[in-house]
This record gives sequence, structure tokens and C-alpha cells, in this order.
Amino acid sequence: MTFSELHTYLAERFTVEAVTANFLPYLTVQAEELVALGQFLRNDERLFFDLLACVTAIDNGLEKNTMEVIYNLTSIPYGHDLMLKLTIPRQNPADAQALPNVPSLSGVWRTADWHEREAFDLVGIHFTGHPDLRRILLPTDWEGHPLRTDYQEPDRYHGISTK
Repeated sequence: MTFSELHTYLAERFTVEAVTANFLPYLTVQAEELVALGQFLRNDERLFFDLLACVTAIDNGLEKNTMEVIYNLTSIPYGHDLMLKLTIPRQNPADAQALPNVPSLSGVWRTADWHEREAFDLVGIHFTGHPDLRRILLPTDWEGHPLRTDYQEPDRYHGISTK
């Protein structure tokens, strides 16, 4: 199935937009539809995206005031790939001090578990419904999320220089 065919097929059911100006085309998706879309992509007989290969999180900075979560999917039996991109506000609209929220896909693809934990740990995105959202790379008492553009690295951590 070509990217154009895939976009048409999904657009009949979900709010998705195709972006083809980049080297790799992708679909933009809405947070409210993410889990249902994921289930459809995995379960539909024409698609069968059985592998969530990667979840990436990007902080677009204070000027844009957005973050992105990017999902790379593969259908092993059909040999097609798909990139989904979700753009969210940098701050949680309900609470400016809380982390931005995205629904977890760990109930759709088990591989999302560790990918989402990494995005949480390094970029500070909260994945709602994740069964065990805790730090995976940094110590549990680390403050902040080091891949945020406004992150301030501490001079010391437990008496050890971080510089």
C-alpha cells in the first residue's frame, strides 16, 4: 500500500493529515484519536502494523511552545512503514506546572512501554495510562528532563560534578 493510499484509507476514519514535503512522508494525528488509531493500524487486516519500532520526543523550544511525539511503525508481513507525528503544547493546558500529556500506546504495542519511559525521562512528556511511567535512564531523584531546550544542568549531583 502506498503512502497516498494509506492516507486516504485512514482519513476516512480518523483526523489525519499527510505531510509529504519532507524526505520521509508522515501523517499528523490528534492526541484524542491516538489509541484508537493505533489499535486500528495494528488490527486492520489490510494494514497489520505489528511493530512499533521507535517513539521519539522532540522539544521545539519556548518560541514555538510545542513538543512532538513521533511514532515509527512497520508491518512486517506487508513490508510497509508509517511515521505518525503528534504535536502537543509544551505545557499542560490544565496545569502549567504539570508535564504535557499524550495517551500511552503501551496497551497497543508492548514496545511502547520502554520508548515512552525514555521520552518521559529525557523530554518530560507524561504518557497517560502507561502502566509504569518512571525514569529509565536517569536516577530516580534526578530533577528535570535534560533534552528540554530550557533544561538547566545542575553543577553537582550528590556531591559529584556534572560538568
